[in-house]
Amino acid sequence: MDDSGSLEIRWIRGFRNKSVGFVDNKTVCYTCGSHICFLNLETKIRSVFQGPGRDIGALTANGNNGMFAFSEQKLSPSIFVYTFPDFQLKNELKGTAQLDYTSLTLSDAAPYLGCCSSLPDHTITVWNWENAEPICTQPQAGRDVISLVFNPLNWQQLCALGTASLTVWNIEKSASFHVLKPSVIELPATDGSFVERLVHTSVSDKLPYFGPEMPPSAISRLKGDKAESVVAKLYTKARLTPTAICWTATSELYVGCAEGFLLLVEPESLSVSVLFNPTTADAIPELRQSNFQGLTVNKNGLIAVGKGSVVHCLQIKGIQLDITQKWQLEGPVTTVMYSPDYETLLLSSKTGQIYMLNSTWSDKIVKVLDDLSSNFVTAALSHADKNICVSVRDSGELQLWSTDGLCLSNLSLQAEVTSLACCPIAQYAAVGTTSGNVLFIDLNREQQPRLVHQVHLYRTPVDHLVFDQDGQYLFTGASDSHIYVLEAKPSKRFSVIGYTVVPGTILSLSTQCIRQLKQVKVLALCSEQEGKTHDGSLLTVLSLPARDLAGSDCVDRHGCLSSHILQVSRYKVPHPLKSCVLGVREVFAYCHKKKTLQRFQLPQDTDNVSSQQVVQLEPEQEEKGHPLGPASLLLSTHQLWLASVGRDGLLRIRETASMERYIELQCHSCRLGGVRSVSFSADSQTLLTAGFKDGSLVCTNLRIKGVGAGKVNKATLYSQSMDHFLKNIFNTENPILIDWPEWVHGSPAGTEKPEESQVSGGAEIVDVTEQDESYNNLLSAPPSHPTWLESRQEAVLKEENEQYSETKKNLRKTIRELRDTIQEMMRENENVPNIERLEQHEFNLDFEEQRRLEAMVEQEVTRVKNEIKWEILAQCYLRDVLKRECWDSMKVKGKAIKAFHSEHEVKNYPLKERTEKDMEDLRRVQNMRKLEKAACTQSSLKKSSNTTSPKEVEQAEEGHEGQCAAVTGSFSAQLGYSNPYVYDQFSLQTTEQRINQIILLQDVIFRIKTSFNADFEATHRQKVQELNHVRDRNRHIREIMLELDMNEKLWEPSLTNSEWPERLLTVDDSEIKAEKYLTPEQKEEEERKKLEEQRRLAAKGDNVRGRALEDMMDGVLQVKKEDILKMEIPPPEFVLTKPDMHWSEEEKKVYKEYEKKTKDLSEEKEKYKKSLETEMKKLQASTKDATERFDETLTKLFEKKVKCEMAIYQEELKITYLVYSVLIEEEMRNRDLELKLKLEKTLAYKDKVGEELKIHEEEVELFHETYESIVAEDKVLDKEFRKEFFDVSSHVVDQLYKLFKRRPRIQKIRTQTDNNPSPFKEQHLCGSLAPDTLGKMLKAMEELDAPENTPEGLNPAIWERFCVVRRTKVESEQKVKLKALTLAEMQAFLQKRRDEDKAVQQEIKNLSDELESLHKEKNRFLTDIMVQVLLKQGQVEVSTAHLTADYTDSVLHHRNVVEDLNRAIRTLAEQKIASMVECKDFRKGIIQLQWEHKMMGMHIEDLNSRARDIQMLRLSEDQQEYLNKTDRDSRVSKQVSILEKTIAFQEKTHEQSVQHRIKKIEQLNRQAAIKAGKNSVVEQQLPEMQVTVAERRHIYKAIASEEHQAAKTEERYQEIVQRKNLEDFARAQAENLAFLWAEVERLRMKNFPSLDQLTHN
Repeated sequence: MDDSGSLEIRWIRGFRNKSVGFVDNKTVCYTCGSHICFLNLETKIRSVFQGPGRDIGALTANGNNGMFAFSEQKLSPSIFVYTFPDFQLKNELKGTAQLDYTSLTLSDAAPYLGCCSSLPDHTITVWNWENAEPICTQPQAGRDVISLVFNPLNWQQLCALGTASLTVWNIEKSASFHVLKPSVIELPATDGSFVERLVHTSVSDKLPYFGPEMPPSAISRLKGDKAESVVAKLYTKARLTPTAICWTATSELYVGCAEGFLLLVEPESLSVSVLFNPTTADAIPELRQSNFQGLTVNKNGLIAVGKGSVVHCLQIKGIQLDITQKWQLEGPVTTVMYSPDYETLLLSSKTGQIYMLNSTWSDKIVKVLDDLSSNFVTAALSHADKNICVSVRDSGELQLWSTDGLCLSNLSLQAEVTSLACCPIAQYAAVGTTSGNVLFIDLNREQQPRLVHQVHLYRTPVDHLVFDQDGQYLFTGASDSHIYVLEAKPSKRFSVIGYTVVPGTILSLSTQCIRQLKQVKVLALCSEQEGKTHDGSLLTVLSLPARDLAGSDCVDRHGCLSSHILQVSRYKVPHPLKSCVLGVREVFAYCHKKKTLQRFQLPQDTDNVSSQQVVQLEPEQEEKGHPLGPASLLLSTHQLWLASVGRDGLLRIRETASMERYIELQCHSCRLGGVRSVSFSADSQTLLTAGFKDGSLVCTNLRIKGVGAGKVNKATLYSQSMDHFLKNIFNTENPILIDWPEWVHGSPAGTEKPEESQVSGGAEIVDVTEQDESYNNLLSAPPSHPTWLESRQEAVLKEENEQYSETKKNLRKTIRELRDTIQEMMRENENVPNIERLEQHEFNLDFEEQRRLEAMVEQEVTRVKNEIKWEILAQCYLRDVLKRECWDSMKVKGKAIKAFHSEHEVKNYPLKERTEKDMEDLRRVQNMRKLEKAACTQSSLKKSSNTTSPKEVEQAEEGHEGQCAAVTGSFSAQLGYSNPYVYDQFSLQTTEQRINQIILLQDVIFRIKTSFNADFEATHRQKVQELNHVRDRNRHIREIMLELDMNEKLWEPSLTNSEWPERLLTVDDSEIKAEKYLTPEQKEEEERKKLEEQRRLAAKGDNVRGRALEDMMDGVLQVKKEDILKMEIPPPEFVLTKPDMHWSEEEKKVYKEYEKKTKDLSEEKEKYKKSLETEMKKLQASTKDATERFDETLTKLFEKKVKCEMAIYQEELKITYLVYSVLIEEEMRNRDLELKLKLEKTLAYKDKVGEELKIHEEEVELFHETYESIVAEDKVLDKEFRKEFFDVSSHVVDQLYKLFKRRPRIQKIRTQTDNNPSPFKEQHLCGSLAPDTLGKMLKAMEELDAPENTPEGLNPAIWERFCVVRRTKVESEQKVKLKALTLAEMQAFLQKRRDEDKAVQQEIKNLSDELESLHKEKNRFLTDIMVQVLLKQGQVEVSTAHLTADYTDSVLHHRNVVEDLNRAIRTLAEQKIASMVECKDFRKGIIQLQWEHKMMGMHIEDLNSRARDIQMLRLSEDQQEYLNKTDRDSRVSKQVSILEKTIAFQEKTHEQSVQHRIKKIEQLNRQAAIKAGKNSVVEQQLPEMQVTVAERRHIYKAIASEEHQAAKTEERYQEIVQRKNLEDFARAQAENLAFLWAEVERLRMKNFPSLDQLTHN
């Protein structure tokens, strides 16, 4: 069939709104699917051009020269350039684009085309389309470009409009060499202001900054172009977003912005002017809401369109803007342009409308195209009327089209549609919607289609609608497996006959009418797996008789078709199918898995096969399908042709007899989803296809020639026979349809209400109980919009209720009586004895319902338990994570200590365990510092031993230590926590030293915190002890208050959560408010434990002794002193029985003794009460004193915490400065690398520019030589003129020479060559690319060469020879001019390259200078170390940051004058200091002499007193004898003999004592043995004695506590008094010491005046 037929596009409709352009003065072109449509604005005639590829990408057109160009959409796409209207291919441009082109543009003045490719190269290329060569290209330049526009006056300017940028590319030319150079337009900020790039400040203005300012790229460690782009985005204010551009007649640019601004850009100077600012107060109100979507210029000003539906004509004078004219449209437009002759204004919108304004005809805008831009869902050709096509869009628009492609009418269905089918017996169409409705549209009035009926069939979208060929039935299908059969005749009111259910989701539905058997067969392709809606392998064939099925035996009560009416056959295919169509005893299918077309033969004998039996089918023929599936199939009306369409956008037609051959046509875009639907006409020679997402509708004619022409005749004959067969039915049914009223919701004519569905569910339903009534009524409530099947079921239910209402009423009455009886029995059962009482479940009559409810409750309980379980699990996981990260990982947990009598609180330092890496770094740094200090010490010793004395070395070291202590920068050394290896602040020169210093300072901070935490823990333990003591005292106080019958609230402090944080991790039972749930196993365990406790108490036995002691004496052997308050002395018996007058003497004596005892007891009670009260007050005072002492301890701890905090903050401040210096050094290093990289790139670019400059200089030199030779040749022609006419007389030669110099006037040339009314009249032509001026000159010379201009008497042969010579001269002159233009162009290009070379050199110099200054700054920063110095309290440095000096009254002196003055001041100061030192030394000598004189006087006085004492000294006789005797040896020997005798006597005495002790030890051993025997006896008596001792100990302790407490109180009182005396003494000593220090300071200031006013320069 591929050789004998073809497919031709008849017409195409749709509008993608990608690009619209003029190809001549009256014709516009636009893309439509995979085609280009051309619309003649005058005749409204359309033509279609199909591209060579499968899809159309970017499109551009140029009406001045009748060209259009487009790109294809595929890998490595090409650009095709065609002429209009002959559609001749000029050239195919194969560029470097890999995926697609985003924009194309054609130049008006030259054969050039500009294009921009998409990912990944983003290349802007300018082509010469005549020879298909790129003249210049720029990669990575069109990253966000959406539009390219050539300057109409200068093709060497190309404007690129980006999503957020605007760039003008200048094409610089030198002979045949071209290069693209960008000029980026800096747009204003969003507020209309012109600002430079924001200056980055790394720190706040409130904080001081010490160091060089680095750019953001160095701070962020970014390099290269990426750094510049990121920094530009971060540190630049938001700028305007350009949306539209337009070149002016002065080569300027109008730019419209999304924010409503209108700008004027001058590309040469890159200056930007704001013509319209919507944010100003004087802005035109009508333009404030416009965002200038489209701009174009005309002679009167600027045409602008925006978001609104108004077109404005603006007149611009300078920067003033006025509206001169405006037009109102139906909706907003996005594109506006003029025709090449500037007579027609074209406007297009996104919704598919194109408007035209031709001011020469009318001042009104006319709509010339109204193709909606939404996508088509499906389309169909009407079989009843061959001149109508029907289509529906996803927006719910139904459209009628003529056979010529004219849109006849639109109807908005106000619903999302899914399917469409046209009836063959009446002029209407059925439309399926996503809500499950089927709409019936009357198409008899082509200009006004109307909705006449609708029926609700599904809760899901209606996926399939199909009529049988004879128009008997309408079949519907959806994903719920229901197939409904409706009457297709309007006379049957489109009633629903019935339904049937097929197994699985319905994927495809087709019909076949067999007139011989009077049967209608339906083929449904079903998916076996539920939810699988892509393909299926189960075929179901339904057979219905072609007769009236209105009888009651055709369907059951619920509307399901009866089995004797509906015959069902089921078939299974080996591979899943995507779509299938039913032929005559055969099935054609498409298998997407194998990408093949398959033919299946259905078995003929199916009478003996049951409806549930599945027959296996095998394909009889398989042919290759579409390259990109899935595909859909459709049979022609005469069953001989098979059409297939797929996602590849191809339409293929095959003969059913020979499927291997086909003809195809690319109808739709494969990138946009291909073809969605296809439809045959009644004669099978016209096809209608709808695209998936390309928004196009294509009508195609099938042309068959040669051998296949017979099949065309068969199709025509079949169509005629069908028309004849259906004509009578059509004439009968169509008038009925015409008379139908338009459908209105709820109208009787339009609503499907069968007899069974005329029920609203109003029957009264009474149930057993009131609760059941409400529940069942809720269940039986119909939905708001019931489907036909639900209405049918509701009608059946109502009929059953009416039929069995009496029986139901009796049953309900019986059940109610039975319920009352059972309830009475249950009430009686509550009153009977327990032995006769029945269990609750024994009254249950419905065990199944009970089990169902219990199972339902259990299921709900299980679900809730699982939810709670997972929620608890999540909370536990979160708890574990938080505990692990914030608690377990802490070596020291965070806690606090609060004071007892204030809100004072002290917190510790939470610490984590130092990692192994931290410890390793610390050890490494310490080892390094040890080596450094050892080496430094050794070198300093050697140096000092050679140069200075040991005493000087010692003094220098002491001074150095004192200086280090002064500038250490923190209190850590004074607190005793300093690390001995910490560097001196002045010796931190390298980055490594600073990093090491940071590690050492962190160790110092850790030591401070650890030490404070140790003190904190001690204080915390002390508070716990104090709390225990307070708790013991309060317990004793409560006992006393109980004896005294007092009820006062005691102060009982306790640990808070912050002091005891571990308590937060445990949950007490008191915190849980809900009752604890116990499982049956836990309940059994609790009962078991209770029984065990009871058995243990019972087994413990009866302690008779203890019970007797408890009963007699409250468990003690003696009366407690506390019981005195409870004691009462009973009066004598006679007091109660006799009056006092009858008492005897004995009785009176007894009564007096009673009164005395009563008085003594009361006195004892009062005394005991006072002692208790005193003891209670002492306990309370002791508690208060102890807590106050603890508060003082806590205050001291807080003071230490403050000092630790100061030290920590100081160390952290040093660490911060060190980290900051390390970061600054790294930033400077990054900046250094960045500058070096820039310098390398610039040097490489400099080399490249230098090479290019050298090449261009050589080219210019060669061309200049060529130009001079041509000029010389031209001069030779002038000189040789007389020699050419040597045979003519001289006066004639003179006359001819005048004519030889004569040329046509320029104004005449302009009049002849330029009649364009465009605002772009004067085109600036560039060099060799100017139009053929030589041809125009020669054409203008024809008038001068005319024979009538021949001089009188001149021979015609000579005149002809003269004309030839003059033409040669004119050609030479034009050649010289052309060469001169080219030479000037080359010289300008060379000058630009020289300027570029100079700019590069200057940039290199700037980078080198910046690099050098960076190195100097880096060296200065490394040597200029920041040192932290501690200042005494009250000593504040004055900031000079805000010092403003006023120099208005100052005199300018030379620097030498100031230096001489400073030198003189310093000399005088030194002299003054020397005289002061001399005075000080002299005064010191006087004082020293006075002190020595006083010392000598005291020495004399001391010697005199000693002499007097010696004279008055009294001596004993022994002393006198010792002094008088001279024989010292005899005296010593005598003393020695006496001592020896004494020693001998003592030794003898010692031996006797030893013997005595040995005897005593033996006696003690014998006594110990006796005692051991007695001890064994006592140990046996020990248990009994321990009980007695314990009882007596309690008694003695109670008696002795009072005496012990008094002694302790007296001792405490003495301690307090002694402490108070010591404090008073210390205070007095401190006051004296302070007074003495003040006096010393006063005397020192008196002797040494201050020299602070002396300034050293």
